[in-house]
Amino acid sequence: MTLRQFAGLGALLSLVTPGLAMAEEAAAPVLNSGDTAWMLTSTALVLFMTIPGLALFYGGMVRSKNVLSVMMQCFAITGLISILWMVYGYSLAFDTTGMEQGVVNFNSFVGGLSKAFLSGVTPASITGSAALFPEAVFITFQMTFAIITPALIVGAFAERMKFSAMLIFMAIWFTLVYAPIAHMVWSGNGGLMWDWGVLDFAGGTVVHINAGVAGLVACIVLGKRKGYPTTPMAPHNLGYTLVGAAMLWVGWFGFNAGSAAAANGTAGMAMLVTQIATAAAALGWMFAEWLTHGKPSALGIASGVVAGLVAITPAAGTVGPMGALVIGLVAGVICFLCATTLKRKMGYDDSLDAFGVHGIGGIVGAILTGVFAAPALGGFGTVEDIGAQVWIQLKGVGFTVIYTAIVTFIILKVLDMVMGLRVNEEEEAVGLDLAQHNERGYNL
Repeated sequence: MTLRQFAGLGALLSLVTPGLAMAEEAAAPVLNSGDTAWMLTSTALVLFMTIPGLALFYGGMVRSKNVLSVMMQCFAITGLISILWMVYGYSLAFDTTGMEQGVVNFNSFVGGLSKAFLSGVTPASITGSAALFPEAVFITFQMTFAIITPALIVGAFAERMKFSAMLIFMAIWFTLVYAPIAHMVWSGNGGLMWDWGVLDFAGGTVVHINAGVAGLVACIVLGKRKGYPTTPMAPHNLGYTLVGAAMLWVGWFGFNAGSAAAANGTAGMAMLVTQIATAAAALGWMFAEWLTHGKPSALGIASGVVAGLVAITPAAGTVGPMGALVIGLVAGVICFLCATTLKRKMGYDDSLDAFGVHGIGGIVGAILTGVFAAPALGGFGTVEDIGAQVWIQLKGVGFTVIYTAIVTFIILKVLDMVMGLRVNEEEEAVGLDLAQHNERGYNL
């Protein structure tokens, strides 16, 4: 090669090299600041649902001698699950090691521990499919889901469970029930219910059926409150409950629209259908109660709000406005009947209707998702055969109900034998605020 040829080749390379560098830079994943901002906001909204939203919602419904105990349980669960999520929960729910689409193995049911203690997560870690945002934000967003799910169970056994037993139960239940169900539904190809094709956009199965069924089992295993149902146990401050319900309503936009994992059209539609379904359920419960009991109540409309929020959760990413309207109305009426008539007939003491609202609302929403996700009925999913999708939804509901009920029952029975679950009669009569925490909610 002559000197002139060498110089020419060098000039050519000088032109090509910057182009190659630019191509490599373009191929590298680029964080989307708008989507990141929306996910940060959604994460804060979902945490807002538990503290203070759920704490106030539940706190107002118990008797004044137990208001602090319920709020304390919500706060303690928030702290406990945050740490467990960091240590191993995120890994158990979202580690995809060993998973393969269409192959059922151990990792179809639960993830591994490659992400334990959030190993490998740095400020530069990026996740997402529809958009790219920091993995740290996704971890925190999903943490807030893991927090509120066991907190919902508190409503079923309120006013009678030991604080120490509650903490241990929640830690074990989170490990053996929540994390595996979340993995099976949301972890991706190779997850058991993911491969089945179960539609659960934001947690109808993972959060609400899961918590509602666990609550039903818990209230049956613990037994009824002393004096139930003959002694009046009216809510002590419905103002708290209405404020809490309002916070849940607002926070739920992060829950549902945030589950789009992007600031896009799916998030926008999820927000719209959440509002429609919630309004419809609130009115459905209110009018059903009005016709049945002669007067509408504040507690009723607050409960209807939550029933609608629960029912639209699995469907928020795939149904249209008309589907949301139907889901909300149906959920409002059915949850009203289950929280009143069914509970009285069956005789269980679900203190704050965790099963009647979350369990039943989650089941109604999960099944109707299979119907209204179909484009033929105004949905935005890929459902072509409604009957086949409803069967898939029923399988997901059935599996979750059976798995959660059995494992929850075993955990509670073992804990009852080891340390006891209930406070004694004297402590229950005094109230858990004084008996368990040596404090009063009101010092007059």
